[in-house]
Amino acid sequence: MKTIHPLVKNVEYAVRGALPIRAEALSEKLRKDPSKLNFDKVIFCNIGNPQQLNQKPITFFRQVASLCENPDLLKAENRLLVSKLYPADAIARAEVLLKHIGSVGAYSHSKGIAHIRENVAKFIEQRDGYPSNPDDIFLTQGASEGVQRVIHLLTQDKQVGIMIPIPQYPLYSATVSLVDAAPVPYYLNEKEDWGLDRDDLEKSLEEAQKKDINVRALVIINPGNPTGQCLSEENIREIIRFCHEKRIVLLADEVYQSNIYQPQHRPFHSFKKVLRSMGPEYQDQELFSFHSTSKGMIGECGRRGGYFECVNIDTEVMDQLYKIASISLCPNVHGQIMVDLMTNPPVEGDPSYPQYKAEIEAIYQSLTRRAEKLAKCFNNLEGVTCNDAEGAMYLFPRIRLSKKAIKAAEDAGMTPDSFYSMAMLDTTGVCVVPGSGFGQEPGTYHFRSTFLPEENLFEDFCHSLKQFHSNFMDKYRD
Repeated sequence: MKTIHPLVKNVEYAVRGALPIRAEALSEKLRKDPSKLNFDKVIFCNIGNPQQLNQKPITFFRQVASLCENPDLLKAENRLLVSKLYPADAIARAEVLLKHIGSVGAYSHSKGIAHIRENVAKFIEQRDGYPSNPDDIFLTQGASEGVQRVIHLLTQDKQVGIMIPIPQYPLYSATVSLVDAAPVPYYLNEKEDWGLDRDDLEKSLEEAQKKDINVRALVIINPGNPTGQCLSEENIREIIRFCHEKRIVLLADEVYQSNIYQPQHRPFHSFKKVLRSMGPEYQDQELFSFHSTSKGMIGECGRRGGYFECVNIDTEVMDQLYKIASISLCPNVHGQIMVDLMTNPPVEGDPSYPQYKAEIEAIYQSLTRRAEKLAKCFNNLEGVTCNDAEGAMYLFPRIRLSKKAIKAAEDAGMTPDSFYSMAMLDTTGVCVVPGSGFGQEPGTYHFRSTFLPEENLFEDFCHSLKQFHSNFMDKYRD
């Protein structure tokens, strides 16, 4: 440990921190002797990992992926058998992909397979109504790799600042720490459904400038993680105006753009679409936007598929991005295939469309119901308030803890929210992430929970949480 780089030692990543490590140990204990614990399974609500919690994969996506993995199935002598097992459009899609890929075991272009980047550009154009250039798109190992690559590019020295929302997804604080840049927090307003306003951004920027920090970029997560909000179009315009006036690069994390649960009240608007709709004076605003196959209704986290689009980025900077991408040779081809399927799914008239539509709709409706059920559960707990999820996969309830509970946490060498969350895990088997892992307003305590457990478990799941919370509050009542 003495010889490890200090920046590595300084990095923290709460969603895979102390509680998940404890949860893994409890899972192992259950496997060896279930009778020793008061619950029969550990429920990992600490990370947005849908298929770990038994979300069904999209059939068409897996069919195409399997054919690409085993192209011998497409040989003439196997076509009769394969045509009985796979729909015609899955076979046709695999053939097209293999024509452009060659073999999934071969390196691709460092920016990703050109054919797939072309499909991503078409997807963006259809979503936003504005042109997209495949040459401005980089396919990546999930969105995380793209975020890390761009933040690395932006960091000139330790006085470079990156504005990060609080609460935030710890990918950002961890990456900023690893490149020895300065995090510049700006607070989201819990009372206003985790919205933000210009004054908060101005305040954060001014405080950073007093410390001679050169603020180069602003991170926005929309829909929000861990907070689940979805920004209004006017709010997005306000952020773009701020960044343009201050000459700040925008990093738009939009990986939850399909997870929208109140589309009439708060539809998703991409930052690129809003930027392009603004006046000509804004059309030089620099923007990186990120998307992923890990979220939405797809949940293919393990395949590590993602992309980012570069908007108004200098051509010489683009060359440097390409150089950095080339060091890793290429993103994994399985993830690239999933990006193609996400951005170019079956459409009406295709043989697979009815099943695809039914599967997507079933997952979406279930997520909507689960979000409502869990928010209601949390809001019915003593001293707990929780904003509804407008998007993403998470709720971020606030808990009011007694002085006695806070003292017990201090005596245990833990933050109060970690103490509460660890007690929840040990009592119920439910693993959440303390709010301190994401950042929170001083003097407040939260935790983040996914609403991904199977819907048929929710009655028992919520009952268990209610019972635990009641006992905890009674035990530590002042």
